[in-house]
Amino acid sequence: MDNNLTTKKNVLVITSTYPRWLGDHEPGFVHELSKRLIDEFNVTVLCPHAMKSSQEDILDGVTVYRYRYAPAQLESLVNNGGIVSNLKKSPWKLLLLPSFFLSQIVSINRIVNQKNIDVIHAHWLIPQGLSIAILSTLKKVPPFIVTSHGADLFALRGVFFNYLKRFVSNRASQVSVVSSVMKSELSKLGVNYNKISIMPMGVNMEIFCENPNIIRSKDEMLFVGRLVEKKGLRYLLSALPKILKKHPTSYLTIIGFGPEAKALKEQAKQLNIEKKVNFLGAVTQDKLVDYYQRAAVFVAPFIEAKSGDQEGLGLVLVEALGCGCPLVVSDIPACNDVIVGLSDIKVFSSGNSLELAQVVSSSLKSNKNHSVEHDKIAFEGKFGWDIVSSNYKEVLTKIITKV
Repeated sequence: MDNNLTTKKNVLVITSTYPRWLGDHEPGFVHELSKRLIDEFNVTVLCPHAMKSSQEDILDGVTVYRYRYAPAQLESLVNNGGIVSNLKKSPWKLLLLPSFFLSQIVSINRIVNQKNIDVIHAHWLIPQGLSIAILSTLKKVPPFIVTSHGADLFALRGVFFNYLKRFVSNRASQVSVVSSVMKSELSKLGVNYNKISIMPMGVNMEIFCENPNIIRSKDEMLFVGRLVEKKGLRYLLSALPKILKKHPTSYLTIIGFGPEAKALKEQAKQLNIEKKVNFLGAVTQDKLVDYYQRAAVFVAPFIEAKSGDQEGLGLVLVEALGCGCPLVVSDIPACNDVIVGLSDIKVFSSGNSLELAQVVSSSLKSNKNHSVEHDKIAFEGKFGWDIVSSNYKEVLTKIITKV
């Protein structure tokens, strides 16, 4: 037996968003963090099952268990847009929530008992944080840290949900959020400010970097993100006819998937710009970097959705800037953690298509790279996966030693 296995502590990671298989288009940041923990911890991930995924798996050295919460063809609460967006698009999926929660709680309890778990990392206050918090009222469980990524904090509003967020935060040993505006938002709910740490997810800065061999386009506008309301893509589409009047050879490349895809394609058709808009769907990370490196401008038209949901941080901004791509971004507060101090970022008022058109047109006209050399050092020290994983290793170790 490997002696190293006996000395490592056991970490259980609970999440809803997780790759169903290697190369999956679902957001992979929880997996990216988990696989960077395995040099110091035995890492087990618990996430929901989905069609065509295995119930037990090993991905990059990470043991993954996927719990069933419905017949396979109905297990669609999480993927292709996230829980909040999927419930908004298909309210009938509310019927899946009871079995989702119950299956998650039962599975957490089973793994804690079987794996001798030392510490738990729950991603999202609700539902994962809530499941472990509820279980902690019923029996003794390992200490846990819960990380909020945005939708769980911003979209779930009202007295009842605010109570649940406080309940989860108070039961947790530590709470982390991915931006400073989220720390302020959570503390307003009555959570101890000193208990909240700002700990963003990471970006592989070795991949997302400039490539002198790629000639930057003069015409290509780029959008990358889930096709959900808070990303604000419909405002960019609304601005496109005005942009095309000034730059008739320009065009928009859209990389991403989600529940609003059909409506956005219909909007492009109604605006008679469908020939100028390329919906590419999901693109793997190794191919995504090429688009950042060649685009004339990256546009992040983030908004606050009707539900209150908004961007937690926006790591796509770091990816674009790391590749030297000029950036146009809305004034959503969370983006400040990335762009504050950068002089050549163009910012516009969120939800203002006219202003967006003017700013993008100006960026296309200037046609110059973002200067990354100075920013790269700062980005690496804040968003590089090595520093991000190191910070989480430190926190997890401290939580264990306090017990």
